[in-house]
Amino acid sequence: MARNQQPRYLQQNKVNTMQASVKWLDNQRFVATSDSGHGVIMDGDKASAASPMEMVMMAAGSCASVDVVSILKKARQQVTGVEVKLTGERADTVPAVFTRLNLHFVVTGFDVSDKHVERAVNLSAEKYCSVSIMLGKSVEVTHSFEVCQAQF
Repeated sequence: MARNQQPRYLQQNKVNTMQASVKWLDNQRFVATSDSGHGVIMDGDKASAASPMEMVMMAAGSCASVDVVSILKKARQQVTGVEVKLTGERADTVPAVFTRLNLHFVVTGFDVSDKHVERAVNLSAEKYCSVSIMLGKSVEVTHSFEVCQAQF
């Protein structure tokens, strides 16, 4: 590919594309900026910000959480809180890719149905969450959940 030339598949305008940029700040710190103008700092040393691999794991949790909250709201569940606790296992050798990733949802609310939460988590895992579905092509991704009663 020639310098400053986009790959052929992007030139054909037949795909839904996204763009972002990542600029080096100092040491192992970088700022990433999305097409929508939002930025985030990453730190390969984890001294002042999350590392890129931590960001991948958090992206999966964020994506799935958006789905779960949306599905539960549509089901008229009285949800007051959703937290996803992620556990990732990485390979011992370079590249230290994720080999396993678990997303454990803790859903809090008033009379929230276990069946609705299970359905929401399953729909996110199997149909909607592009990040975890994409990771699932090379990583063993699992999901679990618990429902907690909110206190008045």
